[in-house]
Amino acid sequence: MHSEQGRRPGEHVGRSAQPVIKVRDLAWLEFEKPDLAAAEVFAHAFGFSTTYRSATELNLRGALPGAPCVVVRKGRGSRFVGPAFAAETADLLRLSEHTGVPVRRLPEHLGGHVVDLREPAGARVRVVADVVEHPALPTQQPQTLNVGSDVERVNATQRPPRQPAVVERLGHVVLQSDRYLASLDWYLDHLGLIVSDFLFFPGQRDRGPTMAFIRCDRGSEPADHHTLAMTLGPRSRYVHSAYQVADLDALAAGGEHLRDLGYRHSWGIGRHIQGSQLFDYWRDPDGFLVEHFSDGDRFDASLEPGWAEMTASGLAQWGPPATADFLGVAPGKESLRELLSMTTALRSDNEFDLDRLLGLMKVARS
Repeated sequence: MHSEQGRRPGEHVGRSAQPVIKVRDLAWLEFEKPDLAAAEVFAHAFGFSTTYRSATELNLRGALPGAPCVVVRKGRGSRFVGPAFAAETADLLRLSEHTGVPVRRLPEHLGGHVVDLREPAGARVRVVADVVEHPALPTQQPQTLNVGSDVERVNATQRPPRQPAVVERLGHVVLQSDRYLASLDWYLDHLGLIVSDFLFFPGQRDRGPTMAFIRCDRGSEPADHHTLAMTLGPRSRYVHSAYQVADLDALAAGGEHLRDLGYRHSWGIGRHIQGSQLFDYWRDPDGFLVEHFSDGDRFDASLEPGWAEMTASGLAQWGPPATADFLGVAPGKESLRELLSMTTALRSDNEFDLDRLLGLMKVARS
């Protein structure tokens, strides 16, 4: 165990006994945006590099070797299309046979093959294999620190420049679903993901979890505390995505660079509880929430899920209080859309009922 509370008898075990396959990682995220030029300008300020650019598509990568982190296609409006997970070729074929969905070839600049699926809430989920692997780019070197009596830096100063924090890789994506448990079980059963931590609404543990931080099952090889996080809400939507940078100085100086350019800060700097990572959140020009993070937890497959009450104050060990913007309750189009969706959700066939609404309101006030 890694937390104060574990599973009680009869509660969700957090993994599938016989998953169809076990994905290795999150490959990339796909978006549609109307202005690819503005998206690329922000992406470079945030720390991405461009691997592919056409009139209709933009591919962005981190500095570590691998596939692109983000695929953006030109669209009439802005929307999150879905995640793509990386699997071995044999697993892709096994998944295709199990689901009856054919394997298709991806465009040449991405390479490899894909199986496109739909999870219970209707979101598209891609599983890919044998995609193009880009070579490593230069990364930021972590600062040399004098920690306590351990002196590593002598006759030298610390002057981290205000410049883009070099994104190293895609870490995780957080999604909201109005069919949370059904979607969660689908990911565990089909992709072999396992839960690191469950959260539940205040006073509603008996009704089961309402958020899960989910990692890849790599056996004895440590994996990110969460590659995917899912939470219950009145509609299915993108919440945020997170991208690793070198250290706290890269994160902080990179944030100052974004601030100097006039981009919108959402929340941070702080250190999370579930996952432990240092965090800083920003909004891109289309309003999507994106996170710089560093120093996240890594778990192997042996750890059981932790259980904790979901509260706004429980999102961080230290740092400023969670902002209204981060919590999605700041005045604006997105919060209005969320509010209107609550009325629709209460009249629809899903997992979001009146008790869940009251629980969610408690979370926002906690």
